[in-house]
Amino acid sequence: MARQRKLTPERKALIQSLLSHYKPEDAQDVQAMLRDLLGDTIQQMLEAEMDDHLGYSKYDYKNKHTDDSRNGYSPKTVTSSAGDIPIDVPRDRKGDFEPQSVKKNQTDISNIEDQVLSMYAKGMTTRDISAHLQSIYGVDASAEMISRMTDRILPIAKEWQNRPLAKKYAVVFMDAVHFNVRQDGRTVKKAVYVAIGTRLHGHREVLGLWVGGNESAKYWVGVLNEIRNRGTEDIFI
Repeated sequence: MARQRKLTPERKALIQSLLSHYKPEDAQDVQAMLRDLLGDTIQQMLEAEMDDHLGYSKYDYKNKHTDDSRNGYSPKTVTSSAGDIPIDVPRDRKGDFEPQSVKKNQTDISNIEDQVLSMYAKGMTTRDISAHLQSIYGVDASAEMISRMTDRILPIAKEWQNRPLAKKYAVVFMDAVHFNVRQDGRTVKKAVYVAIGTRLHGHREVLGLWVGGNESAKYWVGVLNEIRNRGTEDIFI
């Protein structure tokens, strides 16, 4: 019998939020949802790696200081716990580009998929995403490459967080999960704040995830203000 994978609190919260955003109807929809998220993120990581390799972003020719250039893509399929994911690996004309997130002969991404998904459960801040990318790539990654990659991934991570909310909710439940993370060379305690709303017809959805310091009333006020700013006008309970 296969051993059941233990879910961390952050991963549970992430999956709940994704379920709310994609509204899957069955297990196949859930698998497709995770494949989309993994595929989109890894694709942006590969694009940022090529930007770093060439020294300039796509179409940013004024900053091009190399005789090498982009040369299309090679299709590739990688395997994850959610199934097969098609990606397009960038090529350069000289053939020197060696991607690190998904290496040339690598077809299994299970070693990084948890780290990729966890970026979406860490509050989606620039610092958190950069820290996760640094963990994936290790000490050889330049600060510039991590910055390029963060700039590409951050909009994807924030898309669902900033989606408009319903005007009215019957109930909104709020809680926080605490965990330790490495920050500036030391271990600090962080809290993931989770808000789950129940609509008038009974449908439940995760309104968002926020990362802060220790749980406090002041921080919850900020969370509620953001929920209001995203369109919610009334909460009955």
